Amino acid sequence: MRASVVTLALATSFLVSAPAFAACPDDAAIDAFLAERAAARPTTAPVAAGGSIADALCAQEKIVARLSADLGPVVGYKAGLTSPKSQEIFGVSEPVFGTLLKGMILEPGASVSPSDAVRALYEADLIVEISDAAVNEASTPEEVLASIAGVRPFLELPALVVGKDEKLDGAAITSINVGAWRGVMGELIVLPQGAEGVAMLAGFTARLTDDATGETLSAAPGKAVLGHPLNAVTWIAGVLKAQGKALKPGDLVSVGSIGPLHPMKPGMSVTLAYEGLPGTPKIGASFK
Repeated sequence: MRASVVTLALATSFLVSAPAFAACPDDAAIDAFLAERAAARPTTAPVAAGGSIADALCAQEKIVARLSADLGPVVGYKAGLTSPKSQEIFGVSEPVFGTLLKGMILEPGASVSPSDAVRALYEADLIVEISDAAVNEASTPEEVLASIAGVRPFLELPALVVGKDEKLDGAAITSINVGAWRGVMGELIVLPQGAEGVAMLAGFTARLTDDATGETLSAAPGKAVLGHPLNAVTWIAGVLKAQGKALKPGDLVSVGSIGPLHPMKPGMSVTLAYEGLPGTPKIGASFK
């Protein structure tokens, strides 16, 4: 099957195969989880490993609603575990769905304290900015490309929140909103349309570098994400459609890990470069 067909199939199985909401965590459980999260104390996922995706999405919806009081409205979505390596680490065979809030998005060069979260991480990512609702019917990267304003550099700073001994699988990760915590986003990059733009997004390299040493921490191509980063947009659109929702102009879609996750270390600063995209854009952050 083509990669776009595969992502649509995954989006369908993500929801259709899950049972109806049967054990959505109650408000007290969600409040307790968020209190520990805010205090940067290890906690447990609202839906434990082995639970249902439906219950996990219910928990996520409650969490997002409460966080939005401080972090503002929903600005987009994230596809997590989109690389083979990340799927291997967490024992899943398909992506997971998360929600992004306005206050999670930071300016380039932001300084972040790892101690503000449990198991704070960083990873190479990419944001796709939607420009046309026709993206919801797109089935190929070329069709998605025609419905976006462009892409933005995105150094995602997720936090796993739970203790190191707790098992995380697709349901557990979904219930913690796929670790969405913070992320540094850059300026819009306009891409060529058609085959040229599609090839550019598949072939560019996301390179993470340690600013102090110049060491390459990771380097991976765009196609490490579901065969093509725009397939993540198709997948997100499919998940939303199954929920009776849709992507709209202005929405942001985080395509997920382009390479491995890295633990955030105090005193470190990193730069993420997109080799092969127009102007070789870069974005960075420091960890205090």
